[in-house]
Amino acid sequence: MVTSSAVSPSYDATRSTPEKGIPAPPPRNVAVDAYRGLVMVLMMGEVMRFADVARSFPQSTFWRILAYNQTHVEWAGMSLHDTIQPGFTFLAGVALPYSIRSRQRKGESFTHMLLHTMWRSFLLIALGIFLRSTDGPITYYTFEDTLTQIGLGYTFAFLLTFAKARWQWISLALILFAYWLAWALYPAPGANFNWAAVGVAPDWHHIYSGFASHWNKNSNFGQAFDVWFLNLFPRTSRFAFNGGGYLTLSFIPTLGTMLLGVIAGRWFHEATPNIPLRKFALAAVALMAAGLVLHFTGICPIVKRIWTPSWTLWSGGVCFLFLAAFSWIVDAKKNQRLAFPLVVVGMNSIAAYLIAHLWEEFILSSFRIHLGMRVLNAFGAALEPFFLGVLTMAAYWLILYWMYRKRIFIRI
Repeated sequence: MVTSSAVSPSYDATRSTPEKGIPAPPPRNVAVDAYRGLVMVLMMGEVMRFADVARSFPQSTFWRILAYNQTHVEWAGMSLHDTIQPGFTFLAGVALPYSIRSRQRKGESFTHMLLHTMWRSFLLIALGIFLRSTDGPITYYTFEDTLTQIGLGYTFAFLLTFAKARWQWISLALILFAYWLAWALYPAPGANFNWAAVGVAPDWHHIYSGFASHWNKNSNFGQAFDVWFLNLFPRTSRFAFNGGGYLTLSFIPTLGTMLLGVIAGRWFHEATPNIPLRKFALAAVALMAAGLVLHFTGICPIVKRIWTPSWTLWSGGVCFLFLAAFSWIVDAKKNQRLAFPLVVVGMNSIAAYLIAHLWEEFILSSFRIHLGMRVLNAFGAALEPFFLGVLTMAAYWLILYWMYRKRIFIRI
């Protein structure tokens, strides 16, 4: 355990008095912790397996809606589940201004902060690769998951946090435009393109035509890069495509999402002790509108799996919307008690991430062994996955609550 996190503000929420000669840190932003907690709960909530239950109740609109929002959309669009990665990334950006100011108050030099940030980036990338490799015969070098994507862009986001507001916006625009241009200039798949060779069924319903075809699955600039880059690493077989269409280079527009978070964190700091709700709301509307315009004009579709620039804008707007809602409910309306269950999770997001990835099978099997299927089927066999998932979620939260009470916070 160390003293600061890549995904949470690094001032010490447990310290009651400042150290001698060091100005007191600002009060902890509970709304940000609660929002981060929601993001982690949505991720951990996969264990409740809504899709499996929905298949047992094919006529139920209720379970169908829950199942849809607990799975990623096939290509274009957004479900609630698709807000997890942008939310996690956005909040990593929100934390950066807090982290930097905390370190500056302690007298740390820019060089020291930069080296520490680079170390954080390396750890995030390494942790992502480790978690992806737990079931493999060898290390599975992949760079498209949440932690590695944040790690690849984190140092750049740190440097841009020191830029003036105008240059942060200019940098965001240049990042998204340059990335869009690279894809637009790369040859689109032709009429005789071999879709089967890249894992796409010919009758798949999400193949674009015209200019938008530059953003088709596994036939794009990012795919070409990965066929070269990922085969530089040891593999059990040559990399040909990612089944979900995910890409290493998505870290570039993901950096844009993180930079939007940096801007939000700066707005928080500038408005203290007030809450910049109006700025958050305006940013949400403007970004979502820009993303929709790019999508429906065919200039750039909104696709989370390849993190298109329009997805950065659209999902960034959604993140601002969530941030505004949490800030209003939790801070403006003083509902901090209501947010407490989420805060417990949000203040230990790295621990929550690890628990969900490493302990899920152990906890599930423990319930099956010690409770037995008779208890787990108490509400019927069709609801057994949901009931077991609820018990597992309760176990997750109780572990995190124990850590919260003991002030054990796993941070990078």
